[in-house]
Amino acid sequence: MIAFTAAEIADITNGRLDAEPGITPLSVVTDSREATQGSLYVAKPGENADGHDFVGSAFAAGATLALVEHPVLSPDGTPYPSVLVPDAVLAMGKLAAESVRRIRAARAETNDELTVIGITGSAGKTTTKDLLAGILSAHGTTVAPKGSYNGEIGVPLTVFTAGTDTRYLVIEMGATGIGHISYLVDMVKPDIGVVLAVGTAHAGEFGGVENIAQAKGELVEGLAASGTAIINLDDERVAAMQARTSASVLGFTAEGRPGAAVQALNADTNAEGNPEFDLLLPGGDTPHHVSSRLIGAHHTGNLLAAAAAAWAAGVSGEDIAAALSSQAAASRWRMERTERADGVTIINDAYNANPESMRAALRTLADLGQGRRTWAVLGAMLELGEDSIREHTAVGTQVVRLNISRLVVVGREARALYVSAVQEGSWGDECIFAEDAEEAYELLSAELEPGDLVLFKSSNSVGLRHLGDRIALPPQSPQPADERSTLL
Repeated sequence: MIAFTAAEIADITNGRLDAEPGITPLSVVTDSREATQGSLYVAKPGENADGHDFVGSAFAAGATLALVEHPVLSPDGTPYPSVLVPDAVLAMGKLAAESVRRIRAARAETNDELTVIGITGSAGKTTTKDLLAGILSAHGTTVAPKGSYNGEIGVPLTVFTAGTDTRYLVIEMGATGIGHISYLVDMVKPDIGVVLAVGTAHAGEFGGVENIAQAKGELVEGLAASGTAIINLDDERVAAMQARTSASVLGFTAEGRPGAAVQALNADTNAEGNPEFDLLLPGGDTPHHVSSRLIGAHHTGNLLAAAAAAWAAGVSGEDIAAALSSQAAASRWRMERTERADGVTIINDAYNANPESMRAALRTLADLGQGRRTWAVLGAMLELGEDSIREHTAVGTQVVRLNISRLVVVGREARALYVSAVQEGSWGDECIFAEDAEEAYELLSAELEPGDLVLFKSSNSVGLRHLGDRIALPPQSPQPADERSTLL
């Protein structure tokens, strides 16, 4: 972390200092439970709780300074050491922006630049971020988000873990409205921007897919002319963003689109569902073979995006291909495969869901399930707005047409998926509706047999990832700790 004194924090955030000016925090936290000795605690208001109510807890855990929107008194009646600001989240953003500026300046003095890479898209951000960080970490100190820290809170928290030794800073950028990504771009000023796809995730919040495209394109719009825009030419809305940037454009394709400098030649999946292809990079070099450990053909695009960004950052094709071939999924609940001792295979892809990722996961289930009994355990895709019933109906139809053996639909919000599967011709015990995860657990526990292949897929807050964990692990085994929500 770049060190700021309390006086500097007040100056950068235009805040009022109510602490000793020389206090210098060692870390930044927004959760009092994560405070340690020397932390700066950011008391942000939330939907369900106000961080100001936990200032005392943060100081009890070792915090030495708080960023607050109103004074908070300690038990002796005096204010906790703090910097008072109008908006704690915006103040975090100002501190993050100054952190990036100072890192750049410090590294410029040693003629070893900082490269900042921003990644956005309706799906695949976290996987691409993990892949890219895996490539870059062999070539310099690399900082990337933990989990899916990708919003106005998560991005600053990621920046605060960087220091003057950081060579690569990978930033995942999420949004729920127009202007959100512009705010993040202004904060970290990426040198390379990656746009993966424009899907229907959060369509209800955005007010339509075209607004999503407008928002995602803010990343390449904000790049300097000296920067590089990594563009997915297989997505027509992303391809159109080439006209919205003054940066150099590096297009990638898994489908042989013309004009793509980065391509997957001879793309296929092996018997385990892992993508394989020959990676073609700019310059006419001999393609480098990639044999990925990820699951699903849909990851080919993510692999290409990571390759293109790494190449733009100066990594050789040989090193890129080797790193991509060595990496499995680094974040939980993304096509996470577990082989039970009794021969049941679990694929837990329930960290998030939208129509595009749901279709991709189901195709992977069908491909991997040749000669096996397949189960699709599906929950709702949230935040689709007026398209929700239509999109759930389409998924139910797809399940039947892919000849998935058994469908278990969990929760009322996904009932349209169940109804459409029944109407398409799946009935009886082929298609089951469960009111909740507990009912689904009882069904699966009773009916799964050796050799079965089971996919779990839903939006994050539906929680089917936890059901997948329960089914994947023997009852006597401890359950893995849940990561704190990072949909920021």
